[in-house]
Amino acid sequence: MNNQPLSMTRRVRFVELGAPALRALADGDLAGGSAEAGIALDEYFVSDRARWIFRYRAEQIANDPSAAPWITRAAVSEPDGTVVGDAGSHGPPDEAGTVEVGYTVVPRYRRQGYARAMLAALLARAADEPGVRTVRASVRPDNTASLATIAGFGFTRVGEQTDERDGLEIVFEVPADAIRAGQLHGRGEQGERSAGP
Repeated sequence: MNNQPLSMTRRVRFVELGAPALRALADGDLAGGSAEAGIALDEYFVSDRARWIFRYRAEQIANDPSAAPWITRAAVSEPDGTVVGDAGSHGPPDEAGTVEVGYTVVPRYRRQGYARAMLAALLARAADEPGVRTVRASVRPDNTASLATIAGFGFTRVGEQTDERDGLEIVFEVPADAIRAGQLHGRGEQGERSAGP
């Protein structure tokens, strides 16, 4: 595990995982997925859970190409260029202007501030879209790290839902206007996992 100080501010950039990359990863082809993405992806990208998510997202793009700019991206640490996870939205904003975000940190990079960096970038991306009014995140109640992470960004609990894979999840939302106004500062603890992108 990397023993970087927890106080170090992390920065990430996102690299698109297009349909060919998603399909390769869903098939367990790490080399092919990396070649399609143009970066060296971590083996975590072909874990069982990641393969399920990437298969789902590839099908989503096939059914609705307009979803592509919103969904799963590789998260790359800056300035070193290490792939530390994936993040994105579950799709474009719905008719009410709500977009749901999710992120995953590669296990060996957890508790180092990358979840906060990913979430900050996702919120900034959502706030840049005039049609987004609300950003949502769904987190399992036993995921204390992600619960702490989203708390640091001003999310408010609005309900619960049952996910077919993850079971019970707590649903949180934050108004996009609060993000645009710069009222959120990401002062929560390091998170490890939110609902998948």
